[in-house]
Amino acid sequence: MSAVKKRIESIDLLRGIVMIVMALDHVRDYFHHDAFLYDPTNLHRTNAFLFFTRWVTHYCAPIFVFLSGTSAYLYGLNKSKKELSIFLFTRGIWLVLLELFVVTFGWTFNAAYPVHNLQVIWAIGISMMVLSAVIYLDRRLILLLGLLLVAGHNMLDGIHFPGEGPVSIFWSFLHDPATFRCGHSMYMIRYPVVPWIGVITLGYYFGALYAPEANPELRKVSLLSIGFGAISLFLVLRSGNFYGDAAHWTRQNHPLLTLCSFVNVTKYPPSFLYVLMTLGPAMIFLVFAERWQPCITRPVPFKPLRKVREKIAVFGRVPMIYYLAHIFLIHLLAIAGALFQGYKASAMILPSRVNQTAELKGYGFDLWVVYMVWAVTVLALYPLCKYYDRYKRAHQRQQWWLSYL
Repeated sequence: MSAVKKRIESIDLLRGIVMIVMALDHVRDYFHHDAFLYDPTNLHRTNAFLFFTRWVTHYCAPIFVFLSGTSAYLYGLNKSKKELSIFLFTRGIWLVLLELFVVTFGWTFNAAYPVHNLQVIWAIGISMMVLSAVIYLDRRLILLLGLLLVAGHNMLDGIHFPGEGPVSIFWSFLHDPATFRCGHSMYMIRYPVVPWIGVITLGYYFGALYAPEANPELRKVSLLSIGFGAISLFLVLRSGNFYGDAAHWTRQNHPLLTLCSFVNVTKYPPSFLYVLMTLGPAMIFLVFAERWQPCITRPVPFKPLRKVREKIAVFGRVPMIYYLAHIFLIHLLAIAGALFQGYKASAMILPSRVNQTAELKGYGFDLWVVYMVWAVTVLALYPLCKYYDRYKRAHQRQQWWLSYL
């Protein structure tokens, strides 16, 4: 089996976990009544359970983007640089179009497209287009560029260009989240691309650790060193509010809320500390996930655990289908929820974000309902993902378009 076709189970498992966890936050947006009232990370109004319901999903985007870079490296092992570059550029364009027209419609069910919420798929698309040029650099320069973008972009936090002029839009595109009107549509740039380009670039660089000729023991030592190093650097920089996040932590009136403040780092755009906090544990997880993998001479002794791992990995092998399907399913379930509470189905045809829609004032459920709907969503999507995973593995050599979805 070629290196490109061989799946790396630890990566699939990690990606599958973050895809499952990601859905929790999106269900919360559509079902939790407090989503219409305040941000769950607002320490003046939240509680610890709600805070960590939101906080745990912080791990999803950086891990997903990082592994997109790693997957790009592995995809290119049997390709020329030119072939890989063309694939990355064209797939990047495809992802941007998906975000603008398919993902946006899934969030709103509004064919007039009154709002475009430019989020992670858009950011990955732009990052892939940039990566299509970055791959031609010397490997040391690739690493340096990734580190510079991830660790250095917070030095730009104090630079702002208010208004809706070309400079303001361009700066928002690069670093400063903002909302702009263009024609009849609003464009919400929530994922400025500079730090995400850095994350995908680092993922591409570290893809070499999973090349067929890579030493497994050296890979584990490297990942553990990077992981614990990232966590240690996070603790040092965060403890004194030295650098890496414009939102400083403060002592609260309860130790648990103080912990919430300490880990409440900035996602839009992802601060240096945010990346350290999320990718550090991910590197460590990859090591232990690799040790849990079955092999011919060392099967996993606990069969139920092996079955759960295999099912989670299915989501990690088909992340795009899962991502697209989960948005539409959650929105359909939210229509059922609205009808259950006496609202019209048309209230869920949204002119903006769901928690900013006036027609839904008073709508929403308790947090335990959010967790129930989340479980239903994930379980309902498993058969689709399993089917597509089998289809993709059987036909990917013959059907080129499967690499784009």
